[in-house]
This record gives sequence, structure tokens and C-alpha cells, in this order.
Amino acid sequence: MKWLLYNALFAVAYAAMLPSFLLRMKRRGGYRARFADRFGRYPAEIAAALRNGNRIWVHAVSVGEVQVAGQLMRAMRAKNPSVRFVFSTTSSTGWKTAEREISPGDVLIYNPLDFGSCVRRALDAARPCAVILTETEIWPNFIRALKKRGVPVYLVNARISDRSAPRYKALRWFFGEVFRCFAKIYAQSDLDAKRLADAGTNPSSVAVTGSFKFDVAHRNETKEQELRNWIGDGEILLGGSTWPGEDVLMLQTYKKVLERHPDVKLVIAPRHFEKSDAVEANIRAAGFGCVRRSRGDAPAPGAVFLADTTGELMGLFGISSVAFVGKSLCEHGSQNMIEPCLCGVATVVGPYTENFRPVMSDLLAADALVQTSDAPSPEERAVRVEAELLRFFDDPARRTAYGERAKAAVARRCGVVGRCADELLEAIG
Repeated sequence: MKWLLYNALFAVAYAAMLPSFLLRMKRRGGYRARFADRFGRYPAEIAAALRNGNRIWVHAVSVGEVQVAGQLMRAMRAKNPSVRFVFSTTSSTGWKTAEREISPGDVLIYNPLDFGSCVRRALDAARPCAVILTETEIWPNFIRALKKRGVPVYLVNARISDRSAPRYKALRWFFGEVFRCFAKIYAQSDLDAKRLADAGTNPSSVAVTGSFKFDVAHRNETKEQELRNWIGDGEILLGGSTWPGEDVLMLQTYKKVLERHPDVKLVIAPRHFEKSDAVEANIRAAGFGCVRRSRGDAPAPGAVFLADTTGELMGLFGISSVAFVGKSLCEHGSQNMIEPCLCGVATVVGPYTENFRPVMSDLLAADALVQTSDAPSPEERAVRVEAELLRFFDDPARRTAYGERAKAAVARRCGVVGRCADELLEAIG
């Protein structure tokens, strides 16, 4: 009965979200490509490649999750060069990142919708020998279908957010059966393991590994030099993966930075590139020119740099002096703060970092970055971030010390992916 209810509710939810999907197709262009994949129907050449079978199916959604999955696949290939993968994602941005993570022998597809018929067609076509899901990808019909077929399914870098934990616990009667389908779950922290147990997971199937994301980030010196040539000499203030409103904060801060340090340059890298036009409008409204990466604009004196291209954020962190990590002024938020820390950048994040709870615990314990305290209003939260960014530019010695501690903290926590790759290969055989 509960599965009939789930399928009915999922159908209603999908119908309600369909207009937003269609709008996203129009905005992003590439999103409409391979749309039939979502119904388990593939182009002839993809279907032919899948017929070889005996692949490990890996699924990830966001850019960060795709990079985690890519690192795991590289580690597994290094230990067993014959292993082949089916890689699935759900978004066009995830797809673009995945294209850089897979090898020529792998197959890239969009994940099927969680309708029974779509899942059956996809599994009939792919015939995986095992499935690896990342972080919070819990699709009940997909997972239960794998269990029925005797295909082992694993969850890596698993986390249960502060917002989701009460829901999973309250719906233990539903999610418990789903979580018990996993052969093994690799959790980021003890708290995540407890929350999984509260949701009905068999505790013996959970191992606490730490975050995979400490292993994912790698500096790209070629890209750093390319971006340095674009921006030019001088210290850089970077707003990385900013969300709406955070670009305005960076512009306000930049005006004050320039009063004391006139040679500093500001780079804004918005999280969603389709919002770049709005960011450019804010830049011009603040009285600055805009040098846009996607247009190939040449640098101009006194202009703000708008980095609106995929795959260059890590390179920007590598050449920055001070960085703010975006979405951390929004509840249930934050983007990846490991990347600037790896590069030895003095890093500031806002009060909302729930998506990186165990990572933040480690970095704060090492005094590797600055997290501002919460405040009743968005304006007050912004003022606190602004003050910390200014303080780093006013105190170079403090900035250097934080950068060195950050780099060391990340280095100490690497190695999780390799250990899990060993376990997964042994279990999958």
C-alpha cells in the first residue's frame, strides 16, 4: 500500500514540477538533450554500448557530487584498469562536469525518473553488476528494484542534513525498508551514521569514513596561469559560487577594500550561470565596468571580473588572496569551502554551512577559516562577512597564517576515497 501511495505522490509531484523542467530546458539549452534517457530510452549507440553489461553504475547530481564520483572512479580504475562504468546524472551542469570525469570506455546517461516502468527499462538496458549512489541520492523505486534483481547497491559520502533528519526519522516506516536495501553505506560523520540508524538503517551496514570531498579538489596550475593572464597582476578578492544577493555584498565590500587597497581586483563566480545577466546588472549598478569571461572580454581598468564559465572555479581559488564561499548566507546552504582551503586562501564563510557540517567541524577545529556568526537580518549577516574580508586585506600576516593552516588541515584529511575504492572493489569482485 505504501508503495502505491509513493508512486501516486511522485506522479503528482513530477507533474507539478514539469513546467519548471521545461523552463530550464529553454534557459539552459542542453537540458533538453537526451531527455528520453529519463524514461529509460536511449539512442542506438548508447543502447549498444550498454549491452556489453557488467558495468558499475555510478550516480551523482550536483557538480560537487559528480567530482566526488569521478575521484572514486579514478581510484577504482587505478586499482583495477578493467573496470567500466555507467555514469548517470540528472542536470545539464552535472552532465558537463561528468563528461570530464568519465573514460572512453564508460557510458554517460541521465538517470531514469523514479517510476517503475522507467526504472525497469533503464536496468534492463544497463544490466549493472553493482550501483554506487552519492551523498543523498535516495530513489526508492530504483533502489528497491536493484535489491529485487540481486544487484548490490552502495551509498558513498552519505550525509543526512539537519533539515532532512527529522523527516527521515518520522517516515522511518517508509525509508527504513529503502535504507536496508543498501549493501553498505559510507557515512561522512558519526552524526550522519546516527541519523541513518534513526531512519531505519541497519547500523552494521554503515561505516563512518569522513568526507570524500577532502580528496576531490586538486590544483590546476595551467588553468591558474590562464586565469591570471586574463585578470592580470594584483591581489584578488573572490566571491566563489555566489547566490543572489551575495554578489551585491561582494560589490559593497569591494568599494571599501578599494579605499584602503586600490590595486585589489574583484572576481565574482556565480553558482548558476543563467543568473549572470542579473549579476552583471548589479555590477554596473554599483558603478563598475564588467569583464565577462564567457564573452572573452579584455580586462579594463577598474572593472569587476565576472567568471561565468564551467570548470574554472578551482583555478580562481588558486590565484586569489581572500575568498568568500557562496550560499553561506542562505539557510540550508554553503558551497564547497575545501577548495579555497586546499589552495591556502584566507577563506570566509557565512553562518549557514549545513551541507558541509563534518567538513566545517574539521576546518574550524584547525582554525583554518573564518565563519561569521548568525544575525537576525540579512543586512547584519552581510556586515559581519564584510568586516572579516576587510580584516584579511588589512592584516597580511593573519591572512598568510590562516592560509597555511587551511592547506595543512586539508592535507591531513585526505585518503578516504582510496580506502573506500579498495573496499568496494573487493565487495563487488
